[in-house]
Amino acid sequence: MLDSQVKPQERLAELLAPEMDAVNGLIRERMASKHAPRIPEVTAYLVEAGGKRLRPMLTIAAAKLCGYDGPYHLHLAATVEFIHTATLLHDDVVDESAMRRGRKTANLLWDNKSSVLVGDYLFARSFQLMTETGNLRVLGILSNASATIAEGEVLQLTAAQDLKTTEEVYLQVVRGKTAALFSAATQVGGVIADRPEAEVQALFDYGDALGIAFQIVDDLLDYWGSDATGKNVGDDFRERKLTLPVIKTVAAGDETERAFWKRVIEKGDQKDGDLEHALSLMNKHGALEETRQEALRWSARAKAAMMELPQSEMRDLLVDLNDFVVARLS
Repeated sequence: MLDSQVKPQERLAELLAPEMDAVNGLIRERMASKHAPRIPEVTAYLVEAGGKRLRPMLTIAAAKLCGYDGPYHLHLAATVEFIHTATLLHDDVVDESAMRRGRKTANLLWDNKSSVLVGDYLFARSFQLMTETGNLRVLGILSNASATIAEGEVLQLTAAQDLKTTEEVYLQVVRGKTAALFSAATQVGGVIADRPEAEVQALFDYGDALGIAFQIVDDLLDYWGSDATGKNVGDDFRERKLTLPVIKTVAAGDETERAFWKRVIEKGDQKDGDLEHALSLMNKHGALEETRQEALRWSARAKAAMMELPQSEMRDLLVDLNDFVVARLS
């Protein structure tokens, strides 16, 4: 099903262009502020940064797949984008980031206080938007997702450089930081269309598995990347992030290897040649291939969930999108 010439997210964007134009208009309208000009300054900088808008597109796609023709899928898509943008603002403060998507971060251009408070404003705006649908279940799904995201971020703070972090804890973090919003984005599309519970569950399962596969692939490409993937090899290593390839390698290593990981990850004492040694240990224990297989298993779950929904062009496109996420590893 994959078209090697056009990426699935580009085909999705083309197919959903009229709805996404309306979503972007709604975002611009709702990020305005009469009394605090700093808010539209910061949000416009982020919203116009040229991101893929994948999460709101998933909401529109799920709603259309379920036969819904509006208008509240637009509100939900804008809600999802506001939640995502708010988390990015807060993440960059927590991570003390200076760059995102090749541009300076808001906290660098303005300050940490502005980033935190504007993020809070966007969260508040997202709740205003979702209540306009008049659907209590939608409100529950998106508010639960917001809580899960925050919980995942706090968990990551405690687990980030702790070599005792297990794969189970890693999965909890991934569900919080990535999969929770993917699954909410797809699930609310089915809920707003008033589809049977089995279809709503299938949409949740698709988003959950897609989000997990997406994050595992992203983490793996940090050690297996190239110019073609758009990843700089070793960024996560230099930032001392305990991602799945590292967790698997640490678990399989001996005391000497563990001492190496303790120095470079827990203590942050990194020297020339450490990245190369880390990669050699990952290859020695097969951790990169094991991580790749884990991503493929989650991708297969996403595809299986989508097969529970009626066949359509939109369903096939969402399957292709899932396939493309893991195709980056080939």
